[in-house]
Amino acid sequence: MTGFLDNVLNGLALGAVYALVALGFVVMFKASGVLNFAHGSILLLGGYLIAVLHDDLGFAGALAVAVLTTAALAGALDRFLLQRAGQDAQAAHIQTIATIGIDILIFTDLARRIGGDLLTLGDPWGDSVTELGPVTVADSRLAAIVVSTVVIGAVFALFRFTSWGLSLRAAAEDLEAAALMGVRLRRVRALAWCLAGALAALAAVFLAAFPAPGLERTTGQIALHAFPAAILGGLASPVGALAGSLLIGLTEALVVGYESDLHVLGDGFGEVAPYAVMLLVLLVRPTGLFGGKGAARV
Repeated sequence: MTGFLDNVLNGLALGAVYALVALGFVVMFKASGVLNFAHGSILLLGGYLIAVLHDDLGFAGALAVAVLTTAALAGALDRFLLQRAGQDAQAAHIQTIATIGIDILIFTDLARRIGGDLLTLGDPWGDSVTELGPVTVADSRLAAIVVSTVVIGAVFALFRFTSWGLSLRAAAEDLEAAALMGVRLRRVRALAWCLAGALAALAAVFLAAFPAPGLERTTGQIALHAFPAAILGGLASPVGALAGSLLIGLTEALVVGYESDLHVLGDGFGEVAPYAVMLLVLLVRPTGLFGGKGAARV
């Protein structure tokens, strides 16, 4: 029973971190209709900046620089590169493909800089743990749950109570109607990409924190486990992204925790478990858990 509770807590923490990344996918898609495949590399950049700057600036200072840098980079990529292709549905497909090339460029440079090293981010939790009854959990996992909950709550407040959030929801519903009503689509879209970039840098902290060995060049690929979470929940649904992330996090933690009992599925099945769950759900509900049926002209 103790092992099960350990796995559940780890799954919740992992799901909370995935939720930060998945929410970024959803925000960008709602604003632009683009699936940003460079999101993992942007996350890796945020983690790398924290790793190289925390000795000089301290953890808080390095985190602030990383968040601002990744936000600015994501916004700049969209504003000065992707938006040049236009803002219609056809352009969104072209921009999605373009993000694959952007991902290769960013990842190649970061992989060269990181090499085979494991980088520490200097986070304040270190390898400390807390005992919650019979369960022992890393402080970084508890911090991931608390910080992610606060940040995600703040993001939902932005959606609900700010003019930008209203404009984003209007643009997601009907791009042309929003433009006719005076919504500044380029500004709304750029701010959405900036927000996603900032969330990615924050997620990098917890993906590299103990019990993970540190930041490595594959950390960005691990973050892409949040992509099936966004798809599973319904790509245009922030609530769906949260539900999908928790489901993916719990699934991954439980599969890894009971891997010896699931040997029939093969070694390392935990790496592909998120995608297996996504496929199973989409077979039953193609639009995702919280996705709605799209209107079609006949």
